[in-house]
Amino acid sequence: MSKSEETKMEKIVSLCKRRGFIFQGSEIYGGLAGIYDYGPLGNDLRHNIKQYFWDKFVTEREDTYGMSAAILMPSRVWEASGHTELFTDPLVECKICHERVRADQPEAISDHEGKHKKEKAEWSKPTVFNLLVETKLGASENTATNVNLRGEITQGVHVNFKNILDSMHPKIPFGLVQIGKAFRNEITPRDFLFRQREFEQMELQYYIKPEEEEGRRQFEYWKNFAFEWYAGLGFKRENLRLRQHVADERAHYAKDAWDIEYKTPFAGWKEAWGIHHRGDWDLRRHKEYSGVDMSYYDEEKKERFIPWDIECSGGVDRAVLFVLLEVYTEDEIDGEKRVYLKLAPRIAPHKVAIFPLLKNKPQLVEKAREIYKMLKKEIPSATFDDNGNIGKRYRRQDEIGTITTVTIDFQTLDDNTVTLRDRDSAKQIRINIYRLTEVIDEIVHGKLFSEFPLEIK
Repeated sequence: MSKSEETKMEKIVSLCKRRGFIFQGSEIYGGLAGIYDYGPLGNDLRHNIKQYFWDKFVTEREDTYGMSAAILMPSRVWEASGHTELFTDPLVECKICHERVRADQPEAISDHEGKHKKEKAEWSKPTVFNLLVETKLGASENTATNVNLRGEITQGVHVNFKNILDSMHPKIPFGLVQIGKAFRNEITPRDFLFRQREFEQMELQYYIKPEEEEGRRQFEYWKNFAFEWYAGLGFKRENLRLRQHVADERAHYAKDAWDIEYKTPFAGWKEAWGIHHRGDWDLRRHKEYSGVDMSYYDEEKKERFIPWDIECSGGVDRAVLFVLLEVYTEDEIDGEKRVYLKLAPRIAPHKVAIFPLLKNKPQLVEKAREIYKMLKKEIPSATFDDNGNIGKRYRRQDEIGTITTVTIDFQTLDDNTVTLRDRDSAKQIRINIYRLTEVIDEIVHGKLFSEFPLEIK
């Protein structure tokens, strides 16, 4: 690993705070490990990733439904799903300072041992540690109900399976999709957004007939569908791969499991997304533990069965991190070093920024405001910027990934043309303001800046 790769994460963490993407949670009070807050730009980036997911997995399909389940769930749900028993990590305790770390993370152990330079650290035998976050609901200690913050969003779909059947009357195969927060009491949260205690997930649970051939066909389809979707976030193909879990690596519910992995600069190939064949594990277990029938009745074949489930699941925050690692770029323009985020247009927080060439010239500011209001109606993610000189504005917009910029100068007052600048190449063209919306829309939808003439009237 090169020195630049080793420091890339540090640079991204710094950029995220400096430019309003991501902050340490409750930082003024010392912060909480594994908890992060999203600033304005980070919130927009994360929203755009979620919207892209929703578009592809729900809006553009006829066989899926969106839903949103509650975060708090009875402990019985997690007993049924197997999480109470199996959602665990091996934990060891340092006998010097009594800090605990995961026994299966040699890097974390080595990092901790480095803190005890004068003494050789000794470790306890591994013990089992459950990752579910527990709490109580109710005013009285004696009558309070034990509940858990959900460790995954999956079970919220499965416990509503019968409700969906009774209300929406879907035909097999069909999918249920949701995006939501999950919580895990991680022993050693690390690597910025990669391993957190509070995070957000995007998931599809796709219910199919319990037939081996159908299971193989649907699993292969969704494996490829998920890969193409993830690549669409703006990744180079060589930085993504599909990897099948070996038998002893699979989760307790999985008949088959593959991961989409991203080649990180901090730890090599790491999981970005999971595709799991869950069989009938979840519905069968919830039927057993709740006593409620979770079967599906096929009207055509006059038969009843518990469907199998193909799952596509990934972390929103992990997608944000991997996108930032992928698009962070350093280059030089006119002998000056530049940092820019080469974000795919569909997920960039700002599509276009509008500048007056000089902020102390009222006529330029007034015209820039007029053009900004015009563009804002058609491009809601447009932003106005008159802070600092024009060079600093270009660098700032490049650094936050804004696709293109519009500069209003004195020539604009004469002929209604403005300068349109490309983020990646820094090339510029002259364009009539009445063509702006049309051309920016083409750029956002993938047309290369080099394909446009130098003047557009």
